[in-house]
Amino acid sequence: MPSLGQVSDYDIRLIRIFQTVVECGGFTAAETTLGISRSAISQYMKDLEERLGFSLCQRGRGGFSLTEEGKEIYQAGLTLLTALETFKSDVNALHHTIKGELNIGITDNLVSLPAMHVTDALAELTAPHHEVIVNIHMEPSDAVIRGVMDGHLHVGVVPSVNLPTSLATRLLYDEPSYLYCAAGHPLFPISDERLTASEIASYPAIKPRYPLPNNVREVYADLNLRASASDREGIAFLILTGRFIGFLPEHVAAQWVAAGKMRALHVNNYHYRIPFMLITRHDRRPNRVVDAFLHFIAATA
Repeated sequence: MPSLGQVSDYDIRLIRIFQTVVECGGFTAAETTLGISRSAISQYMKDLEERLGFSLCQRGRGGFSLTEEGKEIYQAGLTLLTALETFKSDVNALHHTIKGELNIGITDNLVSLPAMHVTDALAELTAPHHEVIVNIHMEPSDAVIRGVMDGHLHVGVVPSVNLPTSLATRLLYDEPSYLYCAAGHPLFPISDERLTASEIASYPAIKPRYPLPNNVREVYADLNLRASASDREGIAFLILTGRFIGFLPEHVAAQWVAAGKMRALHVNNYHYRIPFMLITRHDRRPNRVVDAFLHFIAATA
């Protein structure tokens, strides 16, 4: 039975490729991310399996799945790559120029926020005199939280909902949301003065399937929830059919409001705000890139 001796640069490259394949869910999906062909990925995986001495995954008509050894190697690989990043960070701390990687997870539809704290901080971090590679992962909030907790992500931007106590949090901004309908909906031409709560409640509304704070969930209690969506883009799709009303963040709806395709209903009565937080691990090791990013966030906010 072969055993692993010295870990070479090629071994680390194979582990990075394997990690990407796992996170993409298969060889085909990983082609674009890695920028290499499926046949090349297959050969790299074969090399890694021969190097380690056991099969890492099943691939074929039944789809892509990890073996038990593959699951263990994936977790061990995460530990190894995180350790390598920590080593690079420690070395970088000796130099004036900020060098390294920032892995940041962000929930969907935040780029249009007027308060561009994350964008401004990234601009500072990637100034020409620094050598920072930024990897942005656009994922649901629960995936961002998991990524920060297991060390796969350095920082995350998520709504302040069900955050574990093991995370350090920093308020970025409050996101206001209002109840919208689209042009063509029966409520669109009716002024707020003529609209009643019972009339609004009589029309089909959209329920979000993503986590919301308790006080926000109460806002939906009196609505006629007849559809659901997994994210804000899905809610926008349904509102634009002209068949449903639903809550959207003001900055997300702004483009359709400006085009006359949406309007908010009773903004004084139907609204809520959700705080968005920057999250890191409480017990994270010092990392010059992350520390600089947090400094720039504080300065821009």
